[in-house]
Amino acid sequence: MGFLEKVLETSYSLLSGEIRVIKSLAWGTFIQIGGITQSGGVVEQIWKDVVKKINGEFDNILILGFGGGSVAKILRKKFKDSKIVGVEIDPLMVKMGKKYLGMSGKIAKVYTDDALNWLLRNRGRKFDLIVVDVYQGKVFPKKFESDNFLNLAASFLSEEGILIFNRLYTSDLGVRKSALRFGEKLEKKFKRVVRLFPCANLIFLCSKA
Repeated sequence: MGFLEKVLETSYSLLSGEIRVIKSLAWGTFIQIGGITQSGGVVEQIWKDVVKKINGEFDNILILGFGGGSVAKILRKKFKDSKIVGVEIDPLMVKMGKKYLGMSGKIAKVYTDDALNWLLRNRGRKFDLIVVDVYQGKVFPKKFESDNFLNLAASFLSEEGILIFNRLYTSDLGVRKSALRFGEKLEKKFKRVVRLFPCANLIFLCSKA
């Protein structure tokens, strides 16, 4: 913790562990789990860079791994008339987003649920843009790498839609190899996969067309 940073709140979640809200002179207010920023701060900058590269008509947007709402806020600014649905397993993250990051019901409709379970209960719905950002701290749960999940998520995508996956891509060789292997798997599922490298992340933009 630098002298230009202040902890605004520390809470404990049974789902996520310790959650800290930090205010920084350099990055503003952000939420961390396990020392990794989940919402606000550098995460907002990463998604601003990504969203700049996305163009099209997105009437319906789905965010799996909603966190404190950073992605939704950025998408709302660019796609003002879109309907945005968020799914977040940890209600405390949503609460922190509303309290500290300006998240509100005007930005998105948020469901408290496991992303996979929500998809299984909502089969048949279609979205033009789907964002999958399901990290729990540093961990990307294995079930979200499975063929079952990838096929299910793809079934929710409209024909001209884009499915986005966020993976960490730090200096850790194991983290990088895991992200690259995941990309190889996506290339077998989708006709087009574009890679972006903002900060210490690897973003995959996947489409059927």
